Amino acid sequence: MNAITQYHHAVAAQLAAAFETQAATLSTAAGIVADALAVPHWIYFAGTGHSHLLALEVFYRAGGLVRAVPLLDEDLMLHVSASRSTDKERESGRALALLDRYGVGVGDVLFVISNSGRNAVPVELALEGKRRGAQVIALTSLRHASAHPSRHPSGRRLHEVADLVLDNGGVEGDAVVTVAPGLAVGATSTVVGAALLQGLLAEAVARARDAGVEVEVYRSSNGGGEALNQQWLAAYRGRIRHL
Repeated sequence: MNAITQYHHAVAAQLAAAFETQAATLSTAAGIVADALAVPHWIYFAGTGHSHLLALEVFYRAGGLVRAVPLLDEDLMLHVSASRSTDKERESGRALALLDRYGVGVGDVLFVISNSGRNAVPVELALEGKRRGAQVIALTSLRHASAHPSRHPSGRRLHEVADLVLDNGGVEGDAVVTVAPGLAVGATSTVVGAALLQGLLAEAVARARDAGVEVEVYRSSNGGGEALNQQWLAAYRGRIRHL
């Protein structure tokens, strides 16, 4: 079996297991988001390093929530300096300014995404988000997180401080294809995390619609949705960063 097939089988198995084992949590998360959309409040997504890709995954795209907002800090992303982002996500004291910048508050929903769940910034985002009255949902790998100690001064990891925890079911180290002894490749946290987020947001929109809420959703700008998207841009360009 070549590496492509090994990776395919591993991802398919992990996806199936994640949706099966996390079914109740996905449903609860979808209900939390649906309730927030009815008010309406904001749905925020934060991640450091590669996890910030999942915050971007749900932002400003066809079929995506208009009220889905990524919390982006260039020091915690990869495009300026990947190695520096690794150092910065371990520093205490950054989360407060990031939440201030985006106005996260009472009634909002904050997804904090971290495969390891051990670094200071994700833990502090969860703690501070809860203190501000947001409901905090973690997306992490419990297997990976349980294998290593926290780097936060409290000694706690993301899954130990969030209101609700989604487990992506990933292996410790994330890579699933062993090509030689001690050499594993093929990370899964992004593809599985994206699927879990998209699935629960789809359910949240369906529930909100069933409750009579007119949910704001982007259409494809390359498929006839330009006029509606421009309406959302005009309404929220001063409120949603990065539009």
